Amino acid sequence: MDRRLTVQGALDRATETFAAAGIVEPRREAVRLLADLLDWTPADVALGRGQVIEPDRRRWIDRAVARRAAGEPLPYVTGLAGFRQLVLRSDRRALIPRPETEGLVDRALARVPRGVAVDVGTGTGCLALSLRQEGAYDLVVGIDRSADALALADANRRRTGISVALVRADLLSACGAEAVDLVVSNPPYLTRAEYLALDPGVRDYEPAGALESGDDGLEASRRLVTEALAVVRPGGWLLMEIAAERPEASAALAAGAGWTGIHIDDDLFGRPRFLVARKEA
Repeated sequence: MDRRLTVQGALDRATETFAAAGIVEPRREAVRLLADLLDWTPADVALGRGQVIEPDRRRWIDRAVARRAAGEPLPYVTGLAGFRQLVLRSDRRALIPRPETEGLVDRALARVPRGVAVDVGTGTGCLALSLRQEGAYDLVVGIDRSADALALADANRRRTGISVALVRADLLSACGAEAVDLVVSNPPYLTRAEYLALDPGVRDYEPAGALESGDDGLEASRRLVTEALAVVRPGGWLLMEIAAERPEASAALAAGAGWTGIHIDDDLFGRPRFLVARKEA
């Protein structure tokens, strides 16, 4: 048997290529890539190492390995990204869902598990879909100003079979006054300098509009805290991901807009990451 055409051979070759490219944890990346491309779990990769890979599929895998070795993020290479209980389509139309962002869902469910929820800057739809799946909401709306991002969110809506509304709008301009119970958002929050200093694997592939927010990194957040106060009902909540470098500035924006009960929560890495605020009842 030609070992190069087995799962083991593909795994070894991908690991060697990733290691030569300087990718951290090359074996783990190789397992994830093969699992996603073969529609397997990592355990399946371990158990199926002797399985022969057909030549056409092997060429497909080789192209994916080359893309990852060149610096393209793995979720864009495989087209898949995990988020909480979901496996979503992922490509360059939207930001890759990140583990720390999952904390927004936990905080939302702890405070407003029902009613009407709006996800601003929905991207892949990861927050909106997770809220709808795990909560008891009457309605969850995903908003994005990018038609391309909304098309990706719609693909994920169809992929998961989870019912959310998708609206193209700039921030909360499409929402009525005091019409929602919860606003969640992972807005762009990097300064221009921080964006330019990003790892090329992020800066060169992920959409700049989902990352950069003016010279101080607060351009989108400044508008969001004001617009959210107008659309949230009394007693409702705003939950927003923020830059770990500027928690005090983000809290000050919310206080200046009129939010109460403001505090900053840490993410799973111990960094200040979430703004939590309530509209006075």
